[in-house]
Amino acid sequence: MNINHQPKVIFLDAVGTIFGVKNSVGDIYTQLAKKYGVNREAQIINDCFYEAFKNSPSLAFDIKNKEEIKRLEFQWWQKVTYNTFNRDDAIKDFTNFEDFFIELYNYFKTSQPWFIYDDVIPSLNRWQKQGIELGIISNFDTRIYDVLDNLNLKKYFETITISSLTGVAKPDEKIFLTALAKHNCQAENAWYIGDSVKEDYWGAKFIGMKSFWLNRKMKG
Repeated sequence: MNINHQPKVIFLDAVGTIFGVKNSVGDIYTQLAKKYGVNREAQIINDCFYEAFKNSPSLAFDIKNKEEIKRLEFQWWQKVTYNTFNRDDAIKDFTNFEDFFIELYNYFKTSQPWFIYDDVIPSLNRWQKQGIELGIISNFDTRIYDVLDNLNLKKYFETITISSLTGVAKPDEKIFLTALAKHNCQAENAWYIGDSVKEDYWGAKFIGMKSFWLNRKMKG
């Protein structure tokens, strides 16, 4: 990406932009579920996951207590996961769904389920050398700090702004304005890069940021 008018800050989305899920969510869910008596096709569970995820409320909590937020994050993902397996009528096959979910939830804190896109590290290094501040704006939960640390990515970002701590999720303008304030930066002096047209491209563009849609699904 060529920078003609260098921004003060470049913000990026996290999942689907900086790093992605190895294979698929369905593959990870079904592999672990086998330990707990559930045998299902990965593609079916993957489709069920995205349907359950799409129909869930925003991962955002309008409270300030971080420990309470972590509890609510856990419950939010537990419900998504329960609904995922319930859609395929697999929930009744679990020998212990609670233990399964705890193991699954903690697994996604590690580096194991994730991979970094090939273009990310070179871009981050180039922008840092140019003196551009870097931040993340993501509809993620507080596990993102562990994930970034475990992927050796935390060192690149001066700020991390997530929906669960901000109280709103993208494309709500508040999450973008909150991130900008951390850098004392006006919207016109910042860029935003993300893989969602609605949440990322239009969310950032609406408040005056220069926004870029990163289509990771495009082949060739």
